[in-house]
Amino acid sequence: MVTGTKKLKIMLRRTIILFLFSLIYESCNNNSIFEEYTSVGNAWGIDSPVTYNFSIEDTITPYNLFIKLRTDNNYEFSNLFLDTSLICPSNKILKDTLEYQMAMPDGSMLGSGNMSIKEHKLWFKGHNGVFKFPEKGHYKLVINQQMRVLGSNEGLKFLRGIMDVGFSIENSF
Repeated sequence: MVTGTKKLKIMLRRTIILFLFSLIYESCNNNSIFEEYTSVGNAWGIDSPVTYNFSIEDTITPYNLFIKLRTDNNYEFSNLFLDTSLICPSNKILKDTLEYQMAMPDGSMLGSGNMSIKEHKLWFKGHNGVFKFPEKGHYKLVINQQMRVLGSNEGLKFLRGIMDVGFSIENSF
């Protein structure tokens, strides 16, 4: 039988270990100036854009921008098409249609993770040259999935297998 004092010591030890892991994780992830995830539930609707609002004050430092995804075994495509709109403080819109490879030719999913959930860190800006924000101020990023079934002209109403959509801004150094 475990006494109350022994339970307290075990809880304290677990709390300290959790705190240390959190501290180590944060210190390894210190080049990220913005990171956020949005859950899209069981399926990402074509009419359900994911939006991120953030502010930028430094237009001199180069940044790497990433779209991040968490997928599960229900994702059935080898690629992914996204439409993005980066809306600047002056309301100038930088639009991109992006295609990402999500699986190997043998069907095995790319991304990190050994279980049924995979994390994908996909380049958005900065991969093909230095990216600097053109203006100081408040930005908005809008991300839409634009998947279609092969041979169809209409977009897939609900994309299964995407659980979370994220966005991060990291210093490029």
